[in-house]
Amino acid sequence: MGAKAQELTKEEIRSKILLRLKTYKEEDRERQSKAIKAKLFRENFFQNAKTVMFYIAFRGEVNTEGMIKAARRLGKTVTVPVCIKNRATLKPCILDDNPALKNGPYGVFQPAAEKFVRLKDLDAVIVPGLAFDKEGRRLGRGKGYYDRFLKRVPKGVATIGLAFRFQIIPFVPTLTHDVSVKKVITA
Repeated sequence: MGAKAQELTKEEIRSKILLRLKTYKEEDRERQSKAIKAKLFRENFFQNAKTVMFYIAFRGEVNTEGMIKAARRLGKTVTVPVCIKNRATLKPCILDDNPALKNGPYGVFQPAAEKFVRLKDLDAVIVPGLAFDKEGRRLGRGKGYYDRFLKRVPKGVATIGLAFRFQIIPFVPTLTHDVSVKKVITA
């Protein structure tokens, strides 16, 4: 997106990145997702984590399916967000082996069986985003669910954004309620 990204509004950045995600070749998405997985799994915080909240990839996001399966094989408790629409927030829910998934609000899959874990039991939260900058500022899809969720996550929990290189921009415009991630992993 180049140096002009600083001058773009959140909606303009969203439009550009959504178009790029939509037209990104599936083989490139899979190759880059595997490279991001390799980097994530080498991180000390991830190796030491017992309970990790992933997201279920939606509309071209970095694919987390292989990450979830590998994390489970390592003995980690894997959770994914369940959207609590009436409270406009997310809750971490255990994702069992071969889980039954249902279409949640906004079309994002989530577990049909809701076995929630407490925020203080999370060691790492893997966060999607449409765009990130090098300071960890994040641009989501505009509903604020992750911002409200991340505000409640205890300070010691690792919060990690996953992104393709084209999703890293020089500057993400933020408002006071926007919450950054501690690290962004890209490939």
